[in-house]
Amino acid sequence: MRMSTEMKDIAAVGLIPKESPVKVKKDGKELSIGLPKEKSSEEKRVVLTPEAVGLLTNNGMHVIVETGAGVASKFSDQDYSDAGAKVVYSSKEAFEVDLVLKVDAPTIEEIGFMQLGACLISALQIGNQSKELIQALNTKKITAVAFEYLEDKVGGMPVVRAMSEIAGSTVMLIASEYLSSVNDGKGLIMGGVTGVPPTQVVIIGAGTVAEYAARTALGLGANIKVFDNHIYKLRRLKQLLGQQVYTSTIDNLTLTQALSEADVVIGALRAEKGRNKIVVSEEMVANMMHGSIIIDVGIDQGGCIETASMTTHSEPTFTVHDVIHYCVPNIASRVSRTASYSLSNIFTPIVLQMSDLGGPEEMIFNYRWFLRGVYTYRGSLTNAYLARKFDLTHKELQLLLAARY
Repeated sequence: MRMSTEMKDIAAVGLIPKESPVKVKKDGKELSIGLPKEKSSEEKRVVLTPEAVGLLTNNGMHVIVETGAGVASKFSDQDYSDAGAKVVYSSKEAFEVDLVLKVDAPTIEEIGFMQLGACLISALQIGNQSKELIQALNTKKITAVAFEYLEDKVGGMPVVRAMSEIAGSTVMLIASEYLSSVNDGKGLIMGGVTGVPPTQVVIIGAGTVAEYAARTALGLGANIKVFDNHIYKLRRLKQLLGQQVYTSTIDNLTLTQALSEADVVIGALRAEKGRNKIVVSEEMVANMMHGSIIIDVGIDQGGCIETASMTTHSEPTFTVHDVIHYCVPNIASRVSRTASYSLSNIFTPIVLQMSDLGGPEEMIFNYRWFLRGVYTYRGSLTNAYLARKFDLTHKELQLLLAARY
């Protein structure tokens, strides 16, 4: 077919219009996501970075960000607005969405702002929770997913591991601060210098926190001793570190001796069946050197040190038997920007999958690894441990899903 003279002239100057790509609209309602500002001054993390918000909005989702939600992590309202989010000036608007993403567990008031049948993804923080919170979630028929219980496709716990990596790397830097004379510590450098014996570090537990604390301590030149009652964990830790380190099962005599020589003690035991066991007694603490420091990373689940009790970022330490105790539960919030990127890397793909499937309920129905994190579903408590703790009835989520159709 020949082109007319007129069409040839237009083509010569490049004016032939091209067909614009047709936007493919997905079936169903577009997912709306809320990022409320954390109420606690102790919590400085945010679940999604502006870059992640840009990706979600480009995929057709509506993201609503409460003003100041990312400020503590150095993300401005303008950053979120430029990424395509709608910035709002009231918490209520940020909660009136299909999916609420936040770090701290919500308050009763915040649950009241949520839509009937919406989805919440946040930390549960079981040590701080009440029966009333569970009942409020069930009244609103909220599907609530806990960071702490969420698994990935290979059975790992991505949020727990990510925050444990950060906490483990950070605890030795915290210990360095409080060993310093500036903070009325022992006046020791973390590690050692030529002609001076290295700092002695005892790590109780051999999980992810212990691994990263050990890496940091060894990198600084400290001597470490690691205690755990699971031989396979101790063996795994030695393999991951790639060098011979002192390891031992937990027995009172050996542990007491190690503690009496320690400059730094890290409590890094994972809770089993709800709450940690106390493995360091007050008597053991009393036998420690004066000016030593204890950091109990698992304090939000009860901790493993008898003299430990929860503190805050504003008042992080107290002293018992002249031993400094640092017991802040959300250590990762000290490095909130790093932690926010880490959380965002985990939850952005999850939200994209959720949108593709058609919503949170489809995620539960299709992915067993996501199902593990659910503790309330459509007005029912689905976590047996929470039911026992708060003297409530619970229903097996698998049975509720089976009855869905």
